[in-house]
Order: sequence, then structure tokens, then C-alpha cells
Amino acid sequence: MLWVALHFRDLPPETLEPVAGWLCQFTPKVSLEPPRELLAEAQGSLRHFGGLESFLERVRAGLEDLGHEASVGVAATPRAALWHARGGAKVFDDLPLRVLEDEEAIRFLKSLGLSKLGELTRLPRDGLAKRCGRRLLRDLDRALGVLPEPREFFEPPPRFAAALELPGAVDHAEGVLFAARRLLAELQGLLSARQAGVRRFVLVLCHRKKTTEMQIDFASSTRDGRRFIRVLQEKLAMVSLLQPVEAIRIEAEEFEPLHERTSGMFGDAQAEGEDWAQLVERLKGRLGGGSIHGLATQPDHRPEYAWRRVEPGEWDPREFVQPGPRPLWLLDPPRRAAQKDFELLAGPERIESGWWDGDDAKRDYFVARSAERSLLWVYRDEEGWFVHGLFA
Repeated sequence: MLWVALHFRDLPPETLEPVAGWLCQFTPKVSLEPPRELLAEAQGSLRHFGGLESFLERVRAGLEDLGHEASVGVAATPRAALWHARGGAKVFDDLPLRVLEDEEAIRFLKSLGLSKLGELTRLPRDGLAKRCGRRLLRDLDRALGVLPEPREFFEPPPRFAAALELPGAVDHAEGVLFAARRLLAELQGLLSARQAGVRRFVLVLCHRKKTTEMQIDFASSTRDGRRFIRVLQEKLAMVSLLQPVEAIRIEAEEFEPLHERTSGMFGDAQAEGEDWAQLVERLKGRLGGGSIHGLATQPDHRPEYAWRRVEPGEWDPREFVQPGPRPLWLLDPPRRAAQKDFELLAGPERIESGWWDGDDAKRDYFVARSAERSLLWVYRDEEGWFVHGLFA
């Protein structure tokens, strides 16, 4: 095994678990060491990331995006990795005594003139146990691999909630966006760890005496951090902050399975669909949530009821297929006409439906050509002839 330890200098205790969830994207074996340390078993992930140096480079770059600073230690045992992260020395014997957890033992050993772990390992074990207790020897044996150290691994949560207190009150959207980048990077890491995506998240702006909630929606499930930022930026551009923001919080739930995509040999229809989805998201961000919607058919023979409004990405591929020709342009309401004004080309198609909702229809539909050579969709009922749609 190969363990990587992260020692954070000033990480708030409540932030440890969100960072652990982010770290799980690199390896599923992440262990907490409160109040401000994390352990990750990295051996099984090295091939995927191109070796240890590449693995550590990715972790360090991600921590920088999160706004956290941590010292890193690598060793064959978790205890030794923690001590390397705390002490900074590359050689185990050169690590300072301050990496130990037992403050009383540290003071005693320093009184003897000791300063490094190498000097500690050369002391007689029996005398060391009598003077410093069995705990020190047990930790030392675990660090050296003489004793095993079972670890409980952290399980990434099924929902995300993280907060960030701003260094100062912010009264413009750009400042909120800059702070939100850190939390969204944590969200992206958690989603990667769970191989999941989200269709929405909530940004909560915390003012002095109130909060403001903003729901950020996506046209399809995603965990793309750049997409998070782009849609949030469009949303914030439409908002005027009436009060300064002192802290922010991001919440997301309803994770959906989202695996990596393999490109097709002859084009990538799924990728093209994602491009459309991202265009819809940007338009909704600029024009408002109700400004963009899709159209889908539904099982009703009456043309005015044969379609429905749907949110992007919610249409059902098993769409209802109408039995006859249908124009794209329907007139609302249908326009009364005289039979001499058009020439019947095809039909009739009888539509008799709607008795269950009080809007009963009994009509005979025809395809017709007008005097201007346009193709019409006309029907006849007990009240006469009507033009209901235009084909061209």
C-alpha cells in the first residue's frame, strides 16, 4: 500500500468532510484524521493518474482551486504518512518529535536532549515504555509497519452542502462568483467520486439579517465545473444585490448516475445534444427560467391538445405518433372558411374525441390547396368549414 496524507494548517473542522468528499474522486479509500488531516490510499489509483508525481500534482492543483493549503506526506503506512505530512522531512529518521500526538512524551524526550524520531527508535523499548507509556511504542510500531493500523474509510455523502464565510461583505455579483468557485469545485469532486451528476443546485446568499436563495438549473445532468460556473455567471448577471453578502452556501441533492462518455466513431450524437443543452442553459440564464421550453406530442387526436410544453431534457423518447398528416402551424382559433375558397386534395380523417374533458370534437379533416397555392389543413363539423392549420 501507498498512503498519501494531507495536513491542513488552518482548515475549519466543519470543512474536513466536504474536502474528504472532494478527495474521493482520486481514490475511494479516504480516511478522516480530525481535526485537520486526511489520509488517502493511493496505490490502486496511480496507474490511472500516470504515477505518483502526477497523482500528487493533480491533488495539489485541486487544493489550490479549493483555496486550501496543505503539506503532503507519502509513506507505506498511514501513520508514517501523517508524520511526514506534519514534519516535512523526506527521511523517517529525520522527522522532528513534534509529529507525535503525545505532548507529555514529547516534553520528556526533549528533556533528554532528543529532537528526531531516529534518535527515539534507538532507545531501549522497555525503558521507553515505562517512561512514556505503551501508546508511544504502539504508534511507532504502526508507523514502521510492525503493527497494522486498520482505517475506517469515508463514504461520500448522497447530497452536498457546504458554506463559505467571505473575508468581507460583498455587494457585487462578481465577488459572489469568485467565492462560489471554491464550493463548486468541492461539489464537482464529490460528484466525480460518486460517478453522478445534478440537474440543479441552490446558491444561498447570507446577508446580515436574511438569506436569498437562487436555484441554478441545467438542461441535462452534469458535473462539469466549467458548466457550473458559466450558468451561475449568467444567473448572477441578472441579479442586483440589495444587501451585502457576508457568506454563501451551496446545496445539491437528487444525484443522478452519470458515467464517463465514450465518443462514437461516426459522430457523437450525445455530445451534440449536450451542446444544445448548454445553449438552452445560457438562454434561460439571460432571459429567465420560463422563457425557454420544449414541445412534445402527447396522445390526443385533437390537434389543439396533441402537444405539451416540457422542460428541456424531459421529453419522452416514446412519443405519440399521430395517425395522419399534421401541419406545424395551427391557427388559434380556427378560421371560418367557405368551401369554394380551397380545393380538397386528401381526406377525410375523422377525429371524434374529448368526451371525457367536456371539449368534445367531431370533425372531418382534409388536406386542401388554397387559391394562393398554399397547403391547408381544413375540417368540417356541424357548424361548417374551418381552416385549422397551414402546411406551407
